[in-house]
Amino acid sequence: MIPFPLTWLYVPGDRPHVVAKALVSGADVVVIDLEDAVAPDRKEYARAATADLLAEPQPVRVHVRVNAAQAPWAAADLRAVAALPGVSGLRLPKVTSAAEVVRVAERTGLPLYALLETALGIEHAHAIASAHPSLRGISLGEADLRADLGVRDDAGLDWSRSRVVVAARAAGLAPPPQSVHPDIRDLAGLAASCAHGRALGFLGRAAIHPRQLPIIERAYLPTDAELEEAETIVKAATAEQGAQALPDGRFVDAAVVAAARRTLSLARTS
Repeated sequence: MIPFPLTWLYVPGDRPHVVAKALVSGADVVVIDLEDAVAPDRKEYARAATADLLAEPQPVRVHVRVNAAQAPWAAADLRAVAALPGVSGLRLPKVTSAAEVVRVAERTGLPLYALLETALGIEHAHAIASAHPSLRGISLGEADLRADLGVRDDAGLDWSRSRVVVAARAAGLAPPPQSVHPDIRDLAGLAASCAHGRALGFLGRAAIHPRQLPIIERAYLPTDAELEEAETIVKAATAEQGAQALPDGRFVDAAVVAAARRTLSLARTS
C-alpha cells in the first residue's frame, strides 16, 4: 500500500456496478459518493447498496463521502457505514468548522477527510485541519467553492488552493490532493491543470473517470530527470554533512535534501 495516494476515484453510491468496476480500476482510493452524485430520491438506496458492498473488506482503500452535516441524510449515513469492515475512511463535505469534524470523530473513530467548499470553510482551514487526530486530510471541493465565490476564471481559485495547501502542512497533514477536473474528455487540460496543481504544492488528484487516472499519475510521479537530481543530492548529503555546493553550482542544505528524499519516496511507490 503506497504511503501517498495519488488517485482518488469518485463513484456514485447508487450505481453498484460502477463501484465494482472502480474497485479494479487501479485507483489508489475509491470514494463511494452518497452526496452530490446521488439524487435525493436515491439516497436510501445508495446508502443500503454501499452498506451491502462494504460489509466485507475490500482489496483497495475505500472511502465514503457521506452527506453534509446539515443535510437530512447525514445521521443515517454515519449509522450505516461507520462500522463497516470495507470502509477505510469518511469524506466529510462542505465542512465549515472544526466542531463538525469533532462531532463525527467522536461518533466513528474512522480516519476523516474534510472537504472545504465554501468561503467560510476556507477561512477556517487551519482550525479544521487541526480539529482532531482522526482528521487525516483536507482538500477543496472546487465546484461548490467556485459558485460560492462567484469566480469565473480558474485563476480566481489559486488563493484558496494555496490556503488549503498551507493549512494542511501547518497542521502536520499530508499535502492535499487536487479537486476533480470535470471534463473527462479533456485529458490535455487535465495534464496542464495537474502540472499547475503540483507547482502549488498539491499531491495527487481526485478523478471522476478511470481514463483520468494515468494522466494524474504521470503528472505527480517524479520524472527520470527529477529522480536523477534527487539521487545526486541525497548521495552528496550522505558523503558530506551540512550545507554544500554541488559541482554544477547548485546549493544543497537540509531543506533541499528533505525534498529530494520525498521525491525518491514517491518513486518507490510507482
